[in-house]
This record gives sequence, C-alpha cells and structure tokens, in this order.
Amino acid sequence: MRTFLAVILLSFLPVTLLAAPVRIKDIADFDGVRGNDLVGYGLVVGLDGTGDGFRNAPFTEDILGGLLERLGVNATDDALRSKNVAAVLVTASLPPFARSGSRIDVNVSTIGDAESLLGGTLVMTPLLAADGNIYAVAQGSIIAGGVSISGEASRVVEGVPTAGTIPVGARVEREVEFDFAEIQNIRIALRNADFTTAARIEDAINADFNKRLAVAQDSGTVIVEFRELGSVNPARVVGRIENLLVEPEDRAKVVIDHRAGTIVMGERVRISRVAVSQGNLTLRVSEAAVVSQPNPFAQGQTVTVPRTFAEVRDEPGIGFAEVAENATLSDLVEGLNALGVRPRDMIDILKSIHAAGALHADLIVQ
Repeated sequence: MRTFLAVILLSFLPVTLLAAPVRIKDIADFDGVRGNDLVGYGLVVGLDGTGDGFRNAPFTEDILGGLLERLGVNATDDALRSKNVAAVLVTASLPPFARSGSRIDVNVSTIGDAESLLGGTLVMTPLLAADGNIYAVAQGSIIAGGVSISGEASRVVEGVPTAGTIPVGARVEREVEFDFAEIQNIRIALRNADFTTAARIEDAINADFNKRLAVAQDSGTVIVEFRELGSVNPARVVGRIENLLVEPEDRAKVVIDHRAGTIVMGERVRISRVAVSQGNLTLRVSEAAVVSQPNPFAQGQTVTVPRTFAEVRDEPGIGFAEVAENATLSDLVEGLNALGVRPRDMIDILKSIHAAGALHADLIVQ
C-alpha cells in the first residue's frame, strides 16, 4: 500500500497590523440608547382555509370567541369552527426614544397548526414589554414570505409561509420614560471588549475636546463626564463623540463551521513554523447476503450465506509545497489551495495545527 504525505512548511514573523479607522458608533453602544422587546398574542383572519384546526389548537377558538364577544357578537361553538383564522405571536422592537404615535415594524408567527398566513390580516393586538405594560398596538395585512400548495396526495412548500411581517404595522401608545437631556455622564460599552480599543477611544475623545472627559473603566466600558463642559446639550456631545474615528484592536480568530465546511480567518492569524502530513486512505466494508436454495426435489433447507466485500482505496496524494518567510494570510490560503486541499481537509489541518500550539489565534468551532 502506498502512502502519500503532504508536508507544509509555514513560517510567519510577527508583524504589527493596524485595522482601518472606524467610527465609535460602529463598535460600541451608548448606555441608555437602546431598544425594548415587545410581544403580544393575537389572531389572524382572512386565511384561505389554511388556518388552525380547532381540535388541535383550542386556544384559537377561545381567543376568537372572546374577540367576538367584545364586539357584541354571540356566536356558538359550531359557528367558530372555521379554517380561516389562526392564533399568532406578534413580536417587535421598540426603538430608543420612540414617541407616542410613531410606527414600528412587527413580526407575526403561528403557534398552532396553521399551514400558511398568506392573505391574512392581523386583528388589533396589544404589545407588552417585560414590565407588563402595553407600549404599542399592532394591526394590518401580513406579508408572508413563502408558498404552500397542497392536494389530496402531495404538498409542496417553499419558504416559510407560517411567518410574516407587517411593515409599520404597530403604533406606539406609550413612551419609555428617560430624560436624556438631564444626564451628567454616559457609558460607552464596547461590543468586543478589548483594553487597547478602550484606551484608544479614551484618547480620541480627550484629544477632540482637549479636556479629560473620558476614562476607560475596563476593557468593555469607557465613561464620559459632561461636567467639565459646563452647560451643554448631551445629545450634541454624544453626536460628536460617536463619529470620532478609532482603530479597533481585536484578537486573532479562526471560525470553523463544520456543517457548511466554511472557514473564516482574520488578518491577524499567525502560524509558527510547522510540518503537517495528511493521508487520503479510504477503507470501505459492505455486506451483501446471498440466499442458497436447494432444488425442488432435493431434501435440504434454504439458508442465507453472508458475503463481505472489503476495499482499501489510496487516493492520489497531494504534493509538497513551502510558504516562504514573511508570508501573509493570503499566502497561507494560496499555499493550501495550491496543494489541492479541500475545505473539510483544511479544517482538520487547522485543528491539528492549533492542537500542536502552532496556530496563534482563537479557534472557534461551530
């Protein structure tokens, strides 16, 4: 049996790289400037026979009966058994500083056995926040992103017709109480905590205002005091801060998705000098039973004789290649591609390099 080895010699020297400057608003959030999640339970009507079955979803019958009763309609149980209605959960996000009367988008999803929301209309649905108060009311025609066609013997479904959206389908009825103009300081929360980035944000703010306003509290928080500026409008100060440019620092990462065979590597990934060998040996074993039956006039019994087939396949190996000194990440990728390494084989190679301590990056396997 022949053995094919692929040896890769990779050598990198430490190189200091600086990311492109980005705005502070693109890498951090400001304390208090945040949205709030809303949820509600409602009813969709006007479906073309694709709604809930009341036997499997009795809660749909309850909410429909309650709705009709509030409207002054006394309907019997038999009259409520229609396939044109469906119970749904309605979700939305209340943006920061949303004012009463403004409109927001909502998402609608079935919770019963409805087949599709195509052509449906959401009936007035209150949306509650985590504190139990109603902050918005949703209603309108649903835009579903799928198609469902069924017959007596088969059914074809494309997309997800059991979920949809209503653009600007909810009206804000209650405002979140927060007086931004009265704040004395604000915290900047980094989305990717890093001491170097926090220090650069502190330096950028202090240099722009020519005052010591910002202090990096930790790797993920920078506090900005407004008292040194006297009587100012905090909104204008934050608007000035969020557009300052800084160079973010981040850890080197390699992200691997086993299911899709995807590999994403940052430009800071470095690999020490290392040798890697890979074999393409495939062993296949299969079973195929053979039935042995005697002649009609012979005195014997029918028996099953096992048959095993074993095959050892040694695929052509990949040749030798060497990545020169001072190689960049693009050189590494080009070197692996030149060897004809498939994505899934490349995943195994990177995991082995990381286990050997030669991959200087965080390996994230999804």
